[in-house]
Amino acid sequence: MVKRIFQGVGLLVVLALVVIAVSIVRFDKSKEDLLPKYGAVPSQFIELASGATAHVRDQGNADGPVLVLVHGSNASLHTWEPWVTLLGAKYRIVTMDMPGHGLTGTVPGDDYSRTGMVTFTHDVVTKLGLTHYAIGGNSMGGGVAAQYTEDYPAEVTALILVDAAGLPRVMDPNAKVPLGFRIARLPVINKVFQYIAPRGLYAEGVRKVFVDQSKVNDEMIERYYDLNLYDGNRRATGIRFALPNNDTSVADKLGEIRVPTLILWGDQDGLIPVANAYEFEKRIQGATVVVYPNVGHIPMEEVAEASAADVDTFLTAALMADGRPSPDHGAESVPVHHDGKVEILPVSPE
Repeated sequence: MVKRIFQGVGLLVVLALVVIAVSIVRFDKSKEDLLPKYGAVPSQFIELASGATAHVRDQGNADGPVLVLVHGSNASLHTWEPWVTLLGAKYRIVTMDMPGHGLTGTVPGDDYSRTGMVTFTHDVVTKLGLTHYAIGGNSMGGGVAAQYTEDYPAEVTALILVDAAGLPRVMDPNAKVPLGFRIARLPVINKVFQYIAPRGLYAEGVRKVFVDQSKVNDEMIERYYDLNLYDGNRRATGIRFALPNNDTSVADKLGEIRVPTLILWGDQDGLIPVANAYEFEKRIQGATVVVYPNVGHIPMEEVAEASAADVDTFLTAALMADGRPSPDHGAESVPVHHDGKVEILPVSPE
């Protein structure tokens, strides 16, 4: 009798565990699942010499100056769509999903290092036939853009760093770091999260990088959730977060950068403090800093209009300084928001 009771209890426990597992385990999503939703026109898929297939968008004015943009950690090329909308009439804008992200997914050799991403980006622009362009990046992508400029100085006309990685980081214990990022750094536990994927974890991560919560909607959260579950991306994230994060090779060579550089930052960034904006400015000769009050980690989405206007002003001046034809700016100057104050950046160089 007792044995039967224990057997019954055991069966209930097993059933409960199965129910829990089924409710939290999330399998990877395939290209067939996500391509119609996130990879339709204007997306294209480019085969690279490395064997990787890059998800790329080449949009805007085909005859305009070229701007290559690199997204941040666990994001995708979609983060740049507000700038594409606002700047596309004047500029040719190339965006791509980085290795281990979006619909690019995993790459041969599983190289998800910053250097690997620089090589990947160069392979893409080379495949597109680009030889002279500005490059920008947000967060992880900012570190990639900075190293890219150091590695390919003859090709880069201007650099835009948006809440960028690349400097040695000392984590503030009070920083508002999303729980998902904290988990990704924990040995063993991060392996478990390759199989379970609470949607709430991704929602919390997205909301924490914005100050203005009205800019966060279900569609945005769904996109981050879907693309992070794309085939192999969670495993790639685990590999990437296991890499050493105290590399100073990019920071050590920032003084070698000689192209015009614009540094954009949200003053309420909980991932990379605004102090890093001024450290970049200190290390890069002639860099300009624009700080947005009450803005978080991704200004290109949270304050798209202001940040796009600042980029337009900067690139117009940079192109004129480079001796290249600039797009019709349509105004003598554009307001630039420095630490909450409004200043005017001249269109032409001093």
